[in-house]
Amino acid sequence: MPATILTTDDLREFKRQLFKELRELMKKREGGTLKKYLKSSEVMELLQISPGTLQQLRLNGTLPFVKIKGLLYYEAADIQKAMDAHRIHRNTGFSK
Repeated sequence: MPATILTTDDLREFKRQLFKELRELMKKREGGTLKKYLKSSEVMELLQISPGTLQQLRLNGTLPFVKIKGLLYYEAADIQKAMDAHRIHRNTGFSK
């Protein structure tokens, strides 16, 4: 496998992209926390899921939502609770 050589230009480009992503994340934060209510598109982006998966999470009661004039909103705290409730802890067999 051929070796890849990184140049200072490559590192500058990486730094530029990293800071761009960090700025975007900071824009999504209000007062140090995520917005209280997120739209469906924001939830799909946050969780990296499809519209069908989000619909399934609503239908099976995993993710509570609010519907106002045809728009669906999800409370950020409920998303965190769902993630925590479905966390999987596996025993690796290693002892400390």
